Amino acid sequence: MQTRPPLSILLVEDDEVDVMLVERILSRSNLRYRLIHAANGLEALDRLRSEDLESPLLVLLDLNMPRMGGLEFLRELRADDALADTAVYVLTTSKRREDVVESRRLQVTGYLLKDECSANPQRFTQVLREFWSQNTGGEATHL
Repeated sequence: MQTRPPLSILLVEDDEVDVMLVERILSRSNLRYRLIHAANGLEALDRLRSEDLESPLLVLLDLNMPRMGGLEFLRELRADDALADTAVYVLTTSKRREDVVESRRLQVTGYLLKDECSANPQRFTQVLREFWSQNTGGEATHL
């Protein structure tokens, strides 16, 4: 049986507590993943442009960060021909309608609330499984 590459996840998050939350949820799942961390949008763009990140690639993006926030990051990402198709799930505390609308306009793959992910970590990992399955053509049970 051919071994599939792990899911590469770029977590763009400035809050260390939220980074630890995502790490804890992922460590308790049976997902095969490679987690890369960036503390803001500028650092994330640098990583995306300089690192050889394996496919499938998924970005988990906080909206509220210093230096370059999530929406500004999304605008830059979508304007970059080499990165424009990158899958992005917003992972935020923001329930503001304007943030949801602008994120959708910028073609996010999904919009997840941190408190819901914390309360229901199985749903969070299921979202990642579904993404992985859809983007590799394989069964999510092989993660």
